[in-house]
Amino acid sequence: MQQGDTISAIVTPPGEGGVGIVRLSGDEALAIANAMFRAKSGKQVDELRSASVSYGDVLDENGKVLDEALLLVMRTPYSYTREDVAELQCHGGAVVLRSVLERTFTLGARPAQRGEFTKRAFLNGRIDLSEAQAVMDVVGAKTKASLRMASGRLSGKFSGKIKELRHKILDMIAHLEATIDFPEDEIDEVVLDDVHLRIVIIKENIDTLLKTAHAGKILRDGLKTAIIGKPNVGKSSLLNALLLEERAIVTDIPGTTRDSIEAFVNVGGVPLVLTDTAGIRDAVDEVEKIGVERARACAKEAALVLVVFDGSAPMTAEDEEILRIAKEQESVFLINKSDQPQKYEEDYEKAIRAQLSDAVILELSAKTGEGMEELARLVREKAYGGELRGDEASFVNDAREADILRRVSDSLANALQTIENGMSADFVSIDLRSAWETLGEITGETVGEDIIDEIFSKFCLGK
Repeated sequence: MQQGDTISAIVTPPGEGGVGIVRLSGDEALAIANAMFRAKSGKQVDELRSASVSYGDVLDENGKVLDEALLLVMRTPYSYTREDVAELQCHGGAVVLRSVLERTFTLGARPAQRGEFTKRAFLNGRIDLSEAQAVMDVVGAKTKASLRMASGRLSGKFSGKIKELRHKILDMIAHLEATIDFPEDEIDEVVLDDVHLRIVIIKENIDTLLKTAHAGKILRDGLKTAIIGKPNVGKSSLLNALLLEERAIVTDIPGTTRDSIEAFVNVGGVPLVLTDTAGIRDAVDEVEKIGVERARACAKEAALVLVVFDGSAPMTAEDEEILRIAKEQESVFLINKSDQPQKYEEDYEKAIRAQLSDAVILELSAKTGEGMEELARLVREKAYGGELRGDEASFVNDAREADILRRVSDSLANALQTIENGMSADFVSIDLRSAWETLGEITGETVGEDIIDEIFSKFCLGK
């Protein structure tokens, strides 16, 4: 199913670089490339083999050289989109790339929409919808674990499981409907018992996938994490230790951090969107007061809060206030400055346990790095939620997919209830068909055009 018209876009990031690429895809891609590219070999584009590279010049409408470039030719169906594709690999300046792109437009191409190259790959059957979404996940992967998840999905590991489950459901539907077509033959209870058992197994598989949604979303988008504590407990030192760089100013003067500092950090393979906040105390001026209010807001909005106390100094009313804020959130309590004499760590632990008996407490030194490895382990546990690790490619990482799986689980539960209520096979088949069709929304086999458009509109230009 080719789309007919030819599209063109710059597919490399904006800004200056050594190389920039303009991609053409569609029926006229090679003809347009032929009209604007002169190979040093003298060959026409029609003479170039598929998957071949040719060196030459890109020409403007007057035959003047815009840039020297490499032309990569990929003929249908052996291309990313399964259409004829031409890529002009030029120098990476913004002006030259824009000039080359505009030349493709004057020759009949139109600007590609967001995600349109990948959308064509999906519509032409090269990849399914889950694999298409994984393209942007690969581009945006923040850690090696994120990349493993995205790459596995791109290779079809996740959608392969979905297709296998759909096949098993369809097999049950066919089995039941075959018996319905021959009403003179009573349906043996053994048949329905077998179907019941198979539904239970499939539902367990669906529910197991659903349990990975929390970890999958974190690996894809990052875990929103806030560092809170009163001034001078080592919050900024902790941020710097996690980042492995001096991002935040560290001094003995209270109130140095007067606004929230946000940074991305990889902690034990888990991407954190980490915010270092102003020290929570009675502010001494209007600017600090605003910073303290932002700190409170960050703590409430965070999925994980790292609460920092100073074990070398006595507990104060400010610490108790911070503890009251943290007990409402998913928190890890850090008693910092273990490199100094720990005179009061037991006081902090007692106060924390009094509020939260199962609280996670860790002594560490942001200055020396002591305890940082254990902190990384705790963050991994919070992120994965106790689920098995090492098979990130099978994780659910999208709210849409999680909602689909929940609806499938509900349909399978209805099918089980239908059998247990002694209802006829017709009703069981209806519930199973609902589960089968809903599950197809993940791979795009049963999804509407409006959903497809919405998904690809979130892609960047050039993909």
